[in-house]
Amino acid sequence: MTEFRRDPIVGQWTLVHTSNPLGPKDFQKEERFVRAPDLCQFCPGKERMTPSEVDSVRLNGSLPNAFGWQVRVVPNKFPALKIEGNLDARHSGLLELSNGIGAHEVLIETPDHHKHLADLSVEEVGHVIKKYHSRLVDLAGDKRFKYIIIFKNFGESAGATVEHAHSQIIALPMVPKYVLEELEGAQQYFNECKCCVFCDMIEQEYKDKERIVTENEDFLVFTPFVPRYPFECWIIPKKHTSEFATISESSQHHLAAILKETLLRLKICLSNPSYNYYLHIAPVNYEKQESFHWHIEIVPKLTNVTGFEWGTGFFVVKTPPHVAAKHLREVSLS
Repeated sequence: MTEFRRDPIVGQWTLVHTSNPLGPKDFQKEERFVRAPDLCQFCPGKERMTPSEVDSVRLNGSLPNAFGWQVRVVPNKFPALKIEGNLDARHSGLLELSNGIGAHEVLIETPDHHKHLADLSVEEVGHVIKKYHSRLVDLAGDKRFKYIIIFKNFGESAGATVEHAHSQIIALPMVPKYVLEELEGAQQYFNECKCCVFCDMIEQEYKDKERIVTENEDFLVFTPFVPRYPFECWIIPKKHTSEFATISESSQHHLAAILKETLLRLKICLSNPSYNYYLHIAPVNYEKQESFHWHIEIVPKLTNVTGFEWGTGFFVVKTPPHVAAKHLREVSLS
């Protein structure tokens, strides 16, 4: 038995298998190959092998670009975009193009080559969240940038090319189409219902209960009713807030705690899968988006997108979200 489910924000359809669901053991496990730390440019003592750091967390007064850091942010050595120059937007007939202007940074999450985000302490994950916030605020000061995406690729099938734990930050001179669709969908819902679609989703999750994975004082984690991928999880602030830039220090701590817990549940439940996560945040240097509600989406890489999905835009999910949430809730973290 299957169900068509329509996303209430952007209107995207998903086909969810509601009978004979796949469980954690039904997905193929990805092999992990540990590379020697002496070959890793992100490890302590190799600071000169990266571009000069633009930000860091240093707890012992050590100097920039030297040993003694907890988190480092450096420009990507092979950036998708370069910060120098002008956009120079232009047309050639029906073609529209511009220079690849932006910023591309790498956030090295820990000096320990063998640890990943799920393995760190809440305090250590808090350092990562703190740098997400400070880099967003700093890059937003450049009026050329309209959108800043903060994301993490973990594992080769998720696109990670370096094993050492890291995230990436890219500043763009325009707002991506998918983000615009989400903003427009949220605004349309607000115009029709006079309330935030994300806040209503939170209310629905509390009403249904079965898709909630975990929560703390400030954040809720749930598997969305209309997922695109099996075991997809959202982390969302319980209180309406459109801008990640305004997050308080106490909320940063609570976000660190629930991000670590969620990644640890996924790691244990799904045997350390590859995954992507990304912060869905409001544009910068752009009109205010009060109907938007920032959040984090975590997508384990358990299946491949097929021709049907590419050709129709309909995602096929063989683990209903309430089943995924149950497996994740039942994980023992002790």
